[in-house]
Amino acid sequence: MASQLLTGKKGIIFGALDERSIAWQVALKAVEQGAQIVLSNAPVALRMGKIGELAALCNDAPVIGADATKLEDLEALFNKSMEHFGGKVDFVLHSIGMSPNVRKGFDYTETNYDNFLKTLDISALSFHKVMQTAMKLDAINDWGSVLALSYIAAQRTFPGYNDMADAKALLESIARSFGYQYGFKKKVRVNTISQSPTMTTAGSGVSGFNGFFEFAEKMSPLGNASAEDCANYCVLMFSDMTRMVTMQNLFHDGGYSFTGVSEGVMNQMFGAE
Repeated sequence: MASQLLTGKKGIIFGALDERSIAWQVALKAVEQGAQIVLSNAPVALRMGKIGELAALCNDAPVIGADATKLEDLEALFNKSMEHFGGKVDFVLHSIGMSPNVRKGFDYTETNYDNFLKTLDISALSFHKVMQTAMKLDAINDWGSVLALSYIAAQRTFPGYNDMADAKALLESIARSFGYQYGFKKKVRVNTISQSPTMTTAGSGVSGFNGFFEFAEKMSPLGNASAEDCANYCVLMFSDMTRMVTMQNLFHDGGYSFTGVSEGVMNQMFGAE
């Protein structure tokens, strides 16, 4: 994209771990399009990842650690960001998700409920906490844009996705419910993007992920959308070009979500006639 869609805009991007992360690509694209950003992730992720490298690529963007499940961390993040920018922010990306049950190999029918609650807190309730904190602090400008990343397992069953599917369903519901409130009160729009399976560090940890990826590639008329493709879409959603879009779950998956079956899949299953 040659234009400067985000000139003058300021935002917070959660969840960039390494160059495979969608959030990493969003940060690069947002800055390329003229935005100023603050990067944030949980303290443990800051230690594990390469966010310092990303900050350097993004005009030395500040990195502010925050556990998005903790309201006090989120308040500090928004206050520090507004102090850095000299005012409110215009966009927020929530790219946060983790399931202890997936990591520890618990089957969905043998779930550990303490882990399940952590999955919901980290992957979905954190989105509510981010917006509740932002609203309380009046931290987002009118006509701002808040995005979270989702996956079609919120609507359809993918066995290996486990309790993350439940978390994504809750995430999408929160976007609708909070989008209604934020729209009426502050003209802030809230949406989720349901992205193709993407070879991120987190995604590739899901059981059977390679199978998901290959199946979606064969099913989708346009193929799987890459992390960079998703970043382009996020930039558009942060821009004023989409200021009337809110409370939506937006499929960004090469047509996968509305394809019943493809010739490629049929040929793989039954052989070409």
